[in-house]
Amino acid sequence: MTQTETVPTDTGEARITWYTGTKPRAVLALGHGAGGGVEARDLQALAGALPAEGVTVALVEQPWRVAGKKVAPAPKTLDTGWRGLWPALAKPGLPVIAGGRSAGARVACRTGRELGALAVLALSFPLHPPGRPERSRAEELLSTGLPTLVVQGGNDPFGRPEEYPEGPYGLVEIPYGDHGFAVPKRAPLGQDEALALLVNGVTEWISGLR
Repeated sequence: MTQTETVPTDTGEARITWYTGTKPRAVLALGHGAGGGVEARDLQALAGALPAEGVTVALVEQPWRVAGKKVAPAPKTLDTGWRGLWPALAKPGLPVIAGGRSAGARVACRTGRELGALAVLALSFPLHPPGRPERSRAEELLSTGLPTLVVQGGNDPFGRPEEYPEGPYGLVEIPYGDHGFAVPKRAPLGQDEALALLVNGVTEWISGLR
């Protein structure tokens, strides 16, 4: 069952699309990146698969995106919007896993603990701007204070898996995947297989959370 909800925040109206789980035991809230919306292939794959595993998926559109703007605002503004819609995410009374892709992953890392999240899921965490490894954002990832899983494409220009520092988090690599988990046609791994790896990795991780 899918249901859409509009939520007022201090930075404008946000939108949540709910994919209700079968006998749900948790909510997985997923924010989008700075360059796209909730139509991203990884977000859609998780929304399509996890409800059958007992996880309600909430795809969150930040106010700037709902308003039709093309450019994401500053990180502080994204955090404010996320905080404002959190009560709606928690309303079902289930543990909430804070997550997102790229910029949305950063928001989840920065705010998860203060909001009372069960854990953090970081899809395509932008460890650094492309070609600028010296501008690391690793501290955001290392300081979540919560069980954290990173799912990263093997060819992500924002940070390949081997660039990640050791830390208290899990990491699932999607071989050959780029920042959007697209794999080249010549790769020995097909696109459907890549997304299945992503879904299976996230499903297994969630099943181990307590």
